[in-house]
Amino acid sequence: MGYVIPPPSEFWVQPVVSFQWDMPGKTSKGRRPGGIQTPEWGSGICDCCQDVPECCLAFWCFPCFACKTSKAYGECLCLPLLDAYSCIPPITMSMRVSMRQRYGIRGTMCNDCVYATFCTACAWCQMSREMRRRNYQIVLVSAKTS
Repeated sequence: MGYVIPPPSEFWVQPVVSFQWDMPGKTSKGRRPGGIQTPEWGSGICDCCQDVPECCLAFWCFPCFACKTSKAYGECLCLPLLDAYSCIPPITMSMRVSMRQRYGIRGTMCNDCVYATFCTACAWCQMSREMRRRNYQIVLVSAKTS
């Protein structure tokens, strides 16, 4: 008994579409043409080669990098320093959850917990790349100007 393979015209084929933004020759996972955001992270958890200097800073001086990223996100500068006092880094995890909600990125608390616990520096690098890719301006509503 043999298998019958349908001719190629009967296969359903999904086209692969890529596009460019900001940097020629680079594609973005987190954007569609026209600036429409997709519900995925713009880079993978281990895509550290996308920004080597940033990942080197995260590797060699992680507390400085986490504080810098937290401040850029609009949170307290020293907030990530609280992660040192627990088994599961609550600040890293809550920042990932907050970023997923703000940018409409799909994901689960379980994945956020795993990345925050076992891939902390990579998770912060991914969040930093996402903020830069999304390029949202932070607006402080209750800020007073003098």
